[in-house]
Amino acid sequence: MNDPFEAESSLHSSGNGRMDAVLGWNEDLELSFSAYKGPYLAGRVASRHKTVCEILIPGAVVKAGISGTLQRIGKQPVVGDFVVLLNRPELGSRIVVNILPRKTCLSRGAPGDGGREQLIAANIDTIFIVTSAGKDLNLRRLERYLTVVYSSGASPVILLNKIDLTDNPTRLLEKIKSVAGDVPVILLSALSKTGLDSLSPYLRLEKTVALIGSSGVGKSTLINALYDETVQKTADIREDDEKGRHTTTVRQMFVLPSGAILIDNPGIREIQLGDSADGLEKAFSDIVHAAHNCRFKDCTHRDEPGCAVFQAVKDGLISEERLDSYHRLTEELIFQSKKSEIGLKRLEKEKYKKISVAAKKLREFVGKP
Repeated sequence: MNDPFEAESSLHSSGNGRMDAVLGWNEDLELSFSAYKGPYLAGRVASRHKTVCEILIPGAVVKAGISGTLQRIGKQPVVGDFVVLLNRPELGSRIVVNILPRKTCLSRGAPGDGGREQLIAANIDTIFIVTSAGKDLNLRRLERYLTVVYSSGASPVILLNKIDLTDNPTRLLEKIKSVAGDVPVILLSALSKTGLDSLSPYLRLEKTVALIGSSGVGKSTLINALYDETVQKTADIREDDEKGRHTTTVRQMFVLPSGAILIDNPGIREIQLGDSADGLEKAFSDIVHAAHNCRFKDCTHRDEPGCAVFQAVKDGLISEERLDSYHRLTEELIFQSKKSEIGLKRLEKEKYKKISVAAKKLREFVGKP
């Protein structure tokens, strides 16, 4: 009888891609998993569909549900997670029962007024922030992406795609460098496969790289170019505003010919910061560094005398637009923190309300007033 959980997977591997092991496995994970005895397997989440995941295990990719306990406590696996599977194929059952410790985790602020974090992907070494020559190139959005990526613990790399659309890629490179600092910036054309060799240092055996960026910047085209075959659907951008159409609708993992792991994400035009205070300091290290010379330790870099940041703006070392962006993102982080605090208080109130109702029912059951 065929195993109902053994299904064709969306995880794509080339002939040289390693599928005989849990990619990215290391001694720390082995130590964490050693506590599990019996019918348990370690695996890595390749894609997620509501309450079902596709899991890479040694020699196969299988589908598994998520345990009710994990769902109740809000501990949800994401693409890139290493997980523990209760494995009972003879019963047609594979269940994710735990998530092993994460090395890094990419997240963003979730929409709504709860102030919660929305997890995107985990255990990433490098994140390619993909933008393109043309109307998509937006320095303020790049600052936002850099803030979130730095906060994840992964290393950012900026890819400027579609350089064949500009006569002066060097000018665009200089613009990006004005906000990127020491972050590597790579110029390429995924469509013509120009500049792909520059990605090789990051796409090494068992290293995990994630792609983020707006719709239409060429993430799917880049994946196809790295495979030298079509594994992701692509679509033309709209001519009037150069905005892309969503061709990637689910986060998923790919195993490249080099043995590197690539995680593709649906396009994001705007990304909320969530809890990214540490990332903000790294993304605006030039402002933070200048602030060390301010006269007052609590300087807000607005109208205080002796503000070294203002002086750097006057000297042309920091642009006024960049300082405005820093203030705007700082205010957003404060607002997100307040939302999170309100959301936690609301959850706490709901929890005690449920406890009170349960206690009342118990008293009624035993006949006490």
